[in-house]
Amino acid sequence: MNPVTDSLQLQLNEQGQLRHFLTTEGLSCELLTDILNTADSFVDMGAQSVKKVPLLRGKTVINLFFENSTRTRSTFELAAKRLSADVLNLDIATSATSKGETLRDTLWNLEAMHSDMFVVRHPNSGAAHFIAQHVTPNVAIINAGDGRHAHPTQAMLDMLTIRRHKGAFEPLKVAIVGDILHSRVARSQIHALNTLGADEVRLIAPKTLLPTDVDSLGVKVYSDLGEGLKDVDVVIMLRLQLERMQSAFLPSQGEFYKLYGLSRERLAQANPGAIVMHPGPINRGVEIESEVADGAQSLILKQVGYGVATRMAVMSMAVSGQQAQKQVQENNQAQADEGNR
Repeated sequence: MNPVTDSLQLQLNEQGQLRHFLTTEGLSCELLTDILNTADSFVDMGAQSVKKVPLLRGKTVINLFFENSTRTRSTFELAAKRLSADVLNLDIATSATSKGETLRDTLWNLEAMHSDMFVVRHPNSGAAHFIAQHVTPNVAIINAGDGRHAHPTQAMLDMLTIRRHKGAFEPLKVAIVGDILHSRVARSQIHALNTLGADEVRLIAPKTLLPTDVDSLGVKVYSDLGEGLKDVDVVIMLRLQLERMQSAFLPSQGEFYKLYGLSRERLAQANPGAIVMHPGPINRGVEIESEVADGAQSLILKQVGYGVATRMAVMSMAVSGQQAQKQVQENNQAQADEGNR
């Protein structure tokens, strides 16, 4: 069994359209570009007097967040509402699952209410895949972050940010700095950047914050921030995910900032037109200096706006792919019934 192939078959319908969005790994450059192009068409909607399109009118989207994330959940909710969908935010802490009902039964009940999409954030890696494969195959599943595994919509909004401000990916050197080991965002970014043809993807981190399979990711690894930032066009900073650290991965936050914090002086090592990004939430004085986070090269706030457009793109494409798949299944069943007569 090939996990990438299995995931690809799960995410796409028979026509090669997106029906779930679980990971960027294994998806084609053409499909990722299609997501970016669709997202691009939604970027300016926030400035319009009417901020809605009817693409998901009559559809029901349920946000299933087993982890807290105000920014991600709110952008998914806003994206769904701008697509004219009905949205339900399920409070897992007070849901039936906290009263002994299994997750499987909870999801089956939600599916029975004719839901069309689940946006899932879960602390366990693979949770979104499990739900798409074993629980609700006829509902579009969007992975809003699972364990250390993947956060594909964050990666794609980052790709949209890069493309809108730096153009084509092919000439770009991109540095991802910080806690790579615990970051699901970093893994999704790496897969997307390599698929979209970035010239070079660099990881800059202490050895204790690098994954064991780093040599298989198609990246260049640096332990020195200054050396790693030389000639890069994009700098993506990551926070220290202390909530996922079970032991001492670094001496202290102060020591980490001394060696890997992005200051104006260190940013000067990159190309003059380099952009600075961060998936948030940012920790000022830990991984990034305030003057950099708020500076002219920072696109951190723009990323949030691009996040709504990207999630609109993914949601509309996944529902469309699910509908196309259902139509194929119904046609096949009708043909089978006709043949049995």
